[in-house]
Amino acid sequence: MLARIGRGFLWAVAAYFVGAFVGYWLIMWLSSNTHDRSMEAGMTSAFVLGPLSAFVGFIAGVLRRPGSSRQPDTATDH
Repeated sequence: MLARIGRGFLWAVAAYFVGAFVGYWLIMWLSSNTHDRSMEAGMTSAFVLGPLSAFVGFIAGVLRRPGSSRQPDTATDH
């Protein structure tokens, strides 16, 4: 259980940075705010999109089983 929580925190940290980075650039690209677009992008990505991404990353890290990306061997000789 402790390993799952640790893996969840690692995924959360990675997801925070990915979510904040992608969110920053999406806001810079899509926002119609001309006065302080960079402030809007920085605050929204750091305090909204980053934490939301971290939460989703934590849940994904806890629920993901190690080795779950491997496909089961369905080919058997009969």
